Amino acid sequence: MTDIAPTSPLRHPSPLVVLELLKPITWFPPMWAFCCGIVSSGQSPAGRWPLVLTGLLLVGPLVCATSQAANDWFDRHVDAINEPNRPIPSGRIPGRWGFYIALVWTALSLAVAAQLGPWACGATIFGLILAWAYSAPPIRLKQNGWIGNSAVGLCYEGLPWLTAAAIMTNGTPDWRIAVVALLYSLGAHGIMTLNDFKSIEGDRRMGILSLPVHLGAHRSALLACVTMALAQATVVALLWVWARPYHAAIVAAMLIGQFALMRRLLQDPRERAPWYNATGVSLYVLGMLVTAFALGGLHV
Repeated sequence: MTDIAPTSPLRHPSPLVVLELLKPITWFPPMWAFCCGIVSSGQSPAGRWPLVLTGLLLVGPLVCATSQAANDWFDRHVDAINEPNRPIPSGRIPGRWGFYIALVWTALSLAVAAQLGPWACGATIFGLILAWAYSAPPIRLKQNGWIGNSAVGLCYEGLPWLTAAAIMTNGTPDWRIAVVALLYSLGAHGIMTLNDFKSIEGDRRMGILSLPVHLGAHRSALLACVTMALAQATVVALLWVWARPYHAAIVAAMLIGQFALMRRLLQDPRERAPWYNATGVSLYVLGMLVTAFALGGLHV
């Protein structure tokens, strides 16, 4: 293995290739969770839009993009097997530019977080530590699918949700918000497992014990389904206890819809994992928003 990307005549990457490296499509989950955190706080964003937009910029185009750049840099040898057309293994991000971009985005993330108060700053520092620890040796959390997926689920769902609630209330989030945010983070562990199906071959050859490699396709897909379902079923039960029966019924209906999709997924998990991410996961994230509205009503 070499320490740099494949030899390339380019001296620096184009802006469009840098954007490709930062993967805008991956910014949606933390930005969605941040919006759920706002709604769950029960506070109106009216008159606070600069704060809200800065928070969205922080969790998506900055922190999440940092994690994508760092992951692609440290995964360049795996990607050369699984997805050789990605910016770094293809040489469109030459030399050590991938590493430098990750460092610059880390600094930008910290600078913006410092403007949002201690809660946002602390959560950002913790999220960035996890982002680098996930990909970078010697820690490289992704070497273990159980631990790595937990870290990603927390960074994608729990931290943005709690950060938004803290910013909107200017204090520690309500314990019910924290519980729900952590439950959806747990469920996201299953989503991350399904996401690992696309890199099974490279992970196996490079010794990365993602759950599809460690458990096999069917067992890891079954585990993902159980994890997502248990998290949402617990949310449904809590909403019922907290006197939000209509919201609980809606989330339950979305979970039942996922059961039908999960059954089809398990018939051929390796082939249908991307399909489920576009269908079942959509119901999962809609349930997050319904739950956020339920929590927001508790504070009125």
